[in-house]
Amino acid sequence: MDKMKREREIYKVTIVGSVANAALMAIKFVAGILGHSSAMIADAVHSLSDFATDLIVLVLVHISAKPQDASHDYGHGKYETMASFIVGLALVAAATGIMMSGGSKLVDWFHGEQLQSPGRLALWAALLSILVKELLYQYTVRHGKHINSQALVANAWHHRSDALSSIGAAIGIGGAILLGDRWTVLDPIASIVVGLMLVKVAVTLLRSSMGELTESSLPADVEQEIENIICSFPDVSQPHNLRTRRIGNRIAIEAHVRMDGALPLTLVHERATSIERAIKQRFGSETHVTLHMEPINPDASQSVER
Repeated sequence: MDKMKREREIYKVTIVGSVANAALMAIKFVAGILGHSSAMIADAVHSLSDFATDLIVLVLVHISAKPQDASHDYGHGKYETMASFIVGLALVAAATGIMMSGGSKLVDWFHGEQLQSPGRLALWAALLSILVKELLYQYTVRHGKHINSQALVANAWHHRSDALSSIGAAIGIGGAILLGDRWTVLDPIASIVVGLMLVKVAVTLLRSSMGELTESSLPADVEQEIENIICSFPDVSQPHNLRTRRIGNRIAIEAHVRMDGALPLTLVHERATSIERAIKQRFGSETHVTLHMEPINPDASQSVER
């Protein structure tokens, strides 16, 4: 898939999500205020963070689609990783606000204050949110995996976390409504549980994006697969000094490869081109591949650089 088509796909999916988030945000705030539900207001704050991160994803993905230039020899793919990182930070911020709000109401309840029972409007809003956000998750994650977009997959999990948030809110609100005034404490408890679930999702997103921003290597099994591809060609041996990293939705690979020093330079060049073509066929046409071909001297010890 070319860059322009990929960018358009990300834009389309993100805009669908942002329109839904804006509508749900308004519905939840109204339902939370009129229905006297702290869990629903906390859920509305989460939808607000969803809407904000949709805008961030749109801006940073647009930058990441720019081609290589004099200041970015490897392209702008890390901006997409940065979008994933910001989504994770937004989730942490939303979770912190949700847990602080629920914790404050829980303290008031422990001090004997009677919490207001949430209304049925808040419960219906929570149920609507569960349905819409789960559909958005399925839609976004499917397209994100299809075009290999980390930012879209991260945003999909933001949708899923909102669905989980609404499930927690629905349980707390429903319990408070059905069990009576003595159990209105279920509403703030549900908001705290929702916040903890969001933190878990956020940590996963932040760990992944932070690894890429700090140039972490690809997993060992992927590096082994790269070495197997290199060794599958005749006259080639001892791949070493393998270095790998991810740049947005692309990867960069550097390796030293040994070949018989008596072979013609044209043959060595053709072999390197064939290896590069095979790696790109496996990992994508925009994979950055740099091979350093070293001669094997039959008269010297064939020590491998480490």
